[in-house]
Amino acid sequence: MKGIQGWIGLIWAVMAGSSSLWAQQSVNAPKYSNEFLKIGVGARAFGMGSTQTAVAQDVTAGYWNPAGLAASDALLYPELSLMHASYFAGIANYNYLGFTMPVDSGGQRRFGVSLIRMGIDDIPNTLRLIEPDGSINYDRLTSFSESQLATLISYAWRVSRVRGLSLGGNVKIIYRGVGRFANAWGFGVDVGARYERDRFMAGLTWLDATNTFNAWTFNTETFEDEFINTGNVVPQNSLEITRPTIRMGLGYDLRLGRRLSLLLALDNDVYLDGRRVGSLVSTDRFSLDPRAGAELALMNSQYRKVVFLRAGAYNVQRSIGTNTVESLGAFPTAGAGIVLRNFQLDYALANIGNLTENLHTHIVSLKFHIQ
Repeated sequence: MKGIQGWIGLIWAVMAGSSSLWAQQSVNAPKYSNEFLKIGVGARAFGMGSTQTAVAQDVTAGYWNPAGLAASDALLYPELSLMHASYFAGIANYNYLGFTMPVDSGGQRRFGVSLIRMGIDDIPNTLRLIEPDGSINYDRLTSFSESQLATLISYAWRVSRVRGLSLGGNVKIIYRGVGRFANAWGFGVDVGARYERDRFMAGLTWLDATNTFNAWTFNTETFEDEFINTGNVVPQNSLEITRPTIRMGLGYDLRLGRRLSLLLALDNDVYLDGRRVGSLVSTDRFSLDPRAGAELALMNSQYRKVVFLRAGAYNVQRSIGTNTVESLGAFPTAGAGIVLRNFQLDYALANIGNLTENLHTHIVSLKFHIQ
């Protein structure tokens, strides 16, 4: 009991620290900082509408809810996961590499590392394309990359005095760069908890619990003259703040006969940075982003899940049409997966564009555990 009280006290202290920081920071802090970290990892997650806070128990839990790494059903072996997705007709590429391993023989404690990169490469640099006499010199045309990278170092453990409860946390190191023009380093912390009983699961992740700070440095010598000549404002070094988000999830694993199971999941992100455009519920203090997903699994003779069909919906939004009529919409997702020995291959088709234009992205991920 004293151990639980200690954790409650620690969480309360962090909450109080966060509230103090919010009060001290300017209300003009950027709202959509480090948004690439809200895209998600794992084709399983995308196929289920990104509902993983309560149900993720594999290597991807390091991203969704680090406490899931130490779930009772987590593998007792090291696990590796890879994912690739292309967005906007291949202009932007999103890659993920995750690794986790048990720290003790019983799998009560686990360590993990997640690497995420989203970038746009080969962007034309036309700043020096025009010669002083007004002529165009294509030999002066170069290119650069815009990259956003994050490293998540995770640690999770089961609480021995409370059956079904696990806790975990991430330390995040973020680098963002725009060619040689500007770069930023950022640091933050996530904390998570997960509880399971019978077939019911609940999860809570507190992202950027103490705010995540990105310090930007602009190499003005690479563009200052061109900005001044064209009347643009030369940016100054600055601090960018990512405010906390509370991610909540519920899951229930329903058995359908001897060889079939149906996993139902609900997630909801509570953004604490004020009003967000398009959110289902949006106020001056917070915004809500609910999601839903399901996974139908076929089990083999050892009752191990080996074939999966998935569906979900995310980005539930209120929108106003041309006739100023408000409507409710959501982006659908679908996916499938198969287990072959130590490998699991997953695929998802996720709608990331306008609902009427039917734009989709294909996502593939691979998991492997070392047995």
